Amino acid sequence: MSIPTAVGRRLSEFRKTMKTLPPSTKPVAPTPSSAVTVFEISDPTAIGQSIQVLEHDAVQLESRPLRARRIVVRLGASVLVFYSTNLSIRTRTRLQNGFVAFVAFGPRAAGTLNGLPVGPDRVLVSVSGVEVEFVVAGGYESVSFLLPPDDIRAHLRGRHWENEFRLPNGVELLQPSPDAARGLYGLGRRLVDIAVKQPTVFDVPQTQAAAHIEVLETLLATLGTAGPFESAAEDLTRQAHSRVVQIAEDYALTHPAEPLYVTDLCEAAGVSERTLQYAFKAVMEMSPVAYLTRLRLHRVRQALRAANHRSTTVTAEALRWGFWHFGEFSRAYKECFGELPSDTLRREP
Repeated sequence: MSIPTAVGRRLSEFRKTMKTLPPSTKPVAPTPSSAVTVFEISDPTAIGQSIQVLEHDAVQLESRPLRARRIVVRLGASVLVFYSTNLSIRTRTRLQNGFVAFVAFGPRAAGTLNGLPVGPDRVLVSVSGVEVEFVVAGGYESVSFLLPPDDIRAHLRGRHWENEFRLPNGVELLQPSPDAARGLYGLGRRLVDIAVKQPTVFDVPQTQAAAHIEVLETLLATLGTAGPFESAAEDLTRQAHSRVVQIAEDYALTHPAEPLYVTDLCEAAGVSERTLQYAFKAVMEMSPVAYLTRLRLHRVRQALRAANHRSTTVTAEALRWGFWHFGEFSRAYKECFGELPSDTLRREP
């Protein structure tokens, strides 16, 4: 691929800068930048806020203080999104139009994607408009490389790779060589570290172009070593369990005021009680009612955070999501979020 001389010089300078900033670089107080945004997240219901390229719906699976981080770096036509969490989290994520996502996972990343295991030796490819459910353990880190699909296709054609790699219609998990997978994540992490320490570097168009080229070249090299992830029998079982959980989640959210009866959940998912219980234990490490109650608590919190005492009441939102015993509701809410629902509502939106 031909690189313009000015951009090539900038790319060379940029690579030198990257070498001076290892992944362990500690961030300093950043200067405001139009290309870099850093979000420190302590509330799971805020994970999906203030990001335009991805839709996130998150549920915190542990009753401890959350410390999650999201860093967004814009590189002209492409976008990098770094994400980390100290606790187990379930997210349902949808990529908005105009991008294809390639997700590389950190060295301690563990969890599932629609039931398939994720880890540092795998790369996720997802097109826009498709919802993906992640369930990840504490210590999870990932870097998502969001690029225009036409850009990727043009480079695949230019390298005559159309028959070796095609963008999926939905979601696909790839298994590149371990070195390539680590290299892709390492590039993303170094870019993020530079963005945190020197955010205004990415406000320069030439720097964005150089970084975009570096991402594209590394990504294509990684795809050149990758094959489809080979699912084992236990992976297929996990996928089936994940589908059961998602159907039950959808039922609980579309019938918000109704009590959570196991019988109704079994009928909605078309499975026996034993299968339902086993699926939730395998995917969420909770019983169906315990997890879906937590899911509804998150919906109450979203409503209370978006409102004020003049527009709604705690009682109204609790009833709307099926909580009839207000004493039990308040205790469960405080255990989950560390404060009473009235405290949440008392703050300004």
